[in-house]
Amino acid sequence: MPGYEVTEPRLRCVLPFEAAPAEVRLLRRAAAKQLSLWGTPVALDEAELLITELATNVVKHVGEGVSAALILEWNGERLRLEVHDKCKRLPSPKTAGRDDVCGRGLHLLASLAVDWGMVLTAAGKAVWCELSTGTGFVCQRMERAVTMLENYQNAGRGGVLQRRGHDAGLAESAVALIADLLHWSAARGHDPDDILDRAQMHYEAEADAA
Repeated sequence: MPGYEVTEPRLRCVLPFEAAPAEVRLLRRAAAKQLSLWGTPVALDEAELLITELATNVVKHVGEGVSAALILEWNGERLRLEVHDKCKRLPSPKTAGRDDVCGRGLHLLASLAVDWGMVLTAAGKAVWCELSTGTGFVCQRMERAVTMLENYQNAGRGGVLQRRGHDAGLAESAVALIADLLHWSAARGHDPDDILDRAQMHYEAEADAA
């Protein structure tokens, strides 16, 4: 293709989908299968969560039944997730609150991804995020956890850090955040105990590998 040059090896997969709750579940499974085939060293639960939020935002804010596509791209260091739709309206992080669907989706992108953004395309827009698959992944997880907990605490429990101390305040926020995530998982039809078990397994596997 004239004017286009690939400067690094990468794997790419395009998964078209229809914006509907049932399709989001199928999309998540198809993406997890593709990532497993690639052998991508990234937490599948984390990738599936971000894919679910990106696709669900299309359902909620563009319209059920519209055509969209998920693009997976892995260059060895980062896994990039892009969801494309035909709507030109960009969600606003400044106006999206934590309690609305779009706000939660953007909050997750900011807290779990190493980078994310939105861009207008010829056909509409794309919302994308990147997960690290290179060295230092566990350290990046810890850094993201601290940032997420501080943001979570400031948004919902302002002042605890100052009253109880930084580490004690983050510990309280971690417990509250885990409880909120279990409520989220139950509302989405997942078994909270299964989510906890899977998280523990991921933690132990990564701790053993460190």
